[in-house]
Amino acid sequence: MTLTASFLNIFWYGLCLSCGVGHKSQGNPTHTHKKKMKYFKPQKTLSGYSDLVCSVKFSPDGTKLVSSSYDAIIKIWDIQQMNEIGVLIGHNGCVNKVQFSPDGSMLISCSSDTTLRLWDMQSLMEIKTLKGHASDVTSVQFSPDGTTIVSSSDDHTIRIWDVRSGQEIKTIEGHYSLINDVQFSPDGHQIVSASNDRTIKIWNVKSGQIIREIEEDFGYVIRTAFSPDRRFLLSCSSDKTIRIYNAMSGILLKKLNGHSEPISHAKFFPDGQTIVSCGFDKTIRIWDVELGIEIQKLEGHLKDLVDIDVSPDGNTIVSSSSDTTIRLWTTL
Repeated sequence: MTLTASFLNIFWYGLCLSCGVGHKSQGNPTHTHKKKMKYFKPQKTLSGYSDLVCSVKFSPDGTKLVSSSYDAIIKIWDIQQMNEIGVLIGHNGCVNKVQFSPDGSMLISCSSDTTLRLWDMQSLMEIKTLKGHASDVTSVQFSPDGTTIVSSSDDHTIRIWDVRSGQEIKTIEGHYSLINDVQFSPDGHQIVSASNDRTIKIWNVKSGQIIREIEEDFGYVIRTAFSPDRRFLLSCSSDKTIRIYNAMSGILLKKLNGHSEPISHAKFFPDGQTIVSCGFDKTIRIWDVELGIEIQKLEGHLKDLVDIDVSPDGNTIVSSSSDTTIRLWTTL
């Protein structure tokens, strides 16, 4: 295990704040006040899988963790006790993603078996199987109000589902290659998708029409997400780069370079001022959004990192890897 931070970056960060660079300017991701920088250390390694751990996600209240694996097993963990409290079995293939509903009462999972499955957290039983995709379902997410679900697939489509009935509401087409990721905007009115056709597309949820397209010429787009305030988009690509865009205009604002291999996941912290990423170089990297610099590098996993999440309070990071482990990292 190694923890590294660039003292030059930290010095430059402090210098910029003292010179007033941290003041808000239109169209750029900036801080409106000085923030306390967070650094992380290893907290716990969770074992129990025999294959690659595809997905990890905190519950909305931060007390639980859900994970899924290549061997089709979903596990629920208690964060305080650091132990396994439930196992869900039902999929017939790799469970690519799993996520809690906004109120924490349900889970939604998606799989290479072409299905989505809705689970009840109290009984740990399957509620519904959602069918419609013709190939691997790569990503899934509840809407912020918990009434709908969005999914993406290798079949080049995005589908929106009604949670109550389990019925498909809409199929959205427009990508010409497999779709790696799809996410709702914080207000639930838009979705953003990332594809191997090297584009990011923003869609109107109600109409299913495309609002904006961003082309990336240097690699497949693996992940994308809105910032918590919906002003910015991030993407990570097979070209080892994280990009930050103005969500309204699609203009590229910053490129974050540091990973030595393709990046598997990146996301904003809840404060919107920090990004965490992980990749095939076995590292987790933490970035300052405004300055576009790497703040810290975390090492410990023995193989490629696959997924990453941040707790609601921003004080814990969870990562998963093809080394079959889940690792938690907490603030110093």
